Amino acid sequence: MTTLQRAAFGPVVLTAAICFGAFQANAQSDASPVCPGTPACAVSTSQDISGTILIKKKLTKRSVTAPVSIYQRGTVVELGKDEQQDPIAYERSRVVVYLEGPDPNKEPAPRPTGLQMRQINRRFTPDLLVVPAGTSISFPNMDPIFHNIFSLSKPKTFDLGSYDKGATRNVEFPKPGVVYVYCHLHPNMEATVFVTPNRYYVRPDATGHFRIPDVPPGHYTVVAWHKAAGFFRKPLTVEAGHGAVVSFFIPLSADGPKPEADMSAMPGMGAK
Repeated sequence: MTTLQRAAFGPVVLTAAICFGAFQANAQSDASPVCPGTPACAVSTSQDISGTILIKKKLTKRSVTAPVSIYQRGTVVELGKDEQQDPIAYERSRVVVYLEGPDPNKEPAPRPTGLQMRQINRRFTPDLLVVPAGTSISFPNMDPIFHNIFSLSKPKTFDLGSYDKGATRNVEFPKPGVVYVYCHLHPNMEATVFVTPNRYYVRPDATGHFRIPDVPPGHYTVVAWHKAAGFFRKPLTVEAGHGAVVSFFIPLSADGPKPEADMSAMPGMGAK
């Protein structure tokens, strides 16, 4: 964290936990770069974008579902229960922050492998995955009953058909956007795959802080998305040698600009 960022956040803020994708974390190294043939490497012009997600009230409606459907036959599978946690921390965990604008690297984002959205106790686990465009996700069935996973979202429409315990299906998500996932056989089952347009994305930590590292200089729009609150956008310029700071209050105040409606295809990304 730079001196500028410490000054902006104040002494009480701890270093943000970065959720920049496990595949990114594994690739990081603390070793200094070495440039063959030169006495020292040039200083990188890339900077970090840091910020805070401020949420002061519960936004997500509680899902109330009967433990076992009165129409269910055969094996009974109990409905999984939510873990006890601070409701505001839970709301922060439902936020995705990413950048819109020309990708200065002009290269596809590294695609994580081995990602799963499992079906356990008639629920999706995890029920939110954030991946760059082009990533494949598997949907293994861990329950001793059939599931039929599908989505009608514009960025990716699919129907995996019914399959039993131990079987799995794979789905590739080629376009940026928000993909809502359901089960034909269990109406309580609901999940989200958030597909980003580039490598610059992050999920806030439990305190609401986030950091997007190694962003080249340029003009961007920082976007925060919450499933219940929608999209929030702020323009931002990253300059060489200067980290940038941006914060979001979700939802916005009553007299502020209205958030965009929650939509499957994210505007400005070329999703069709």
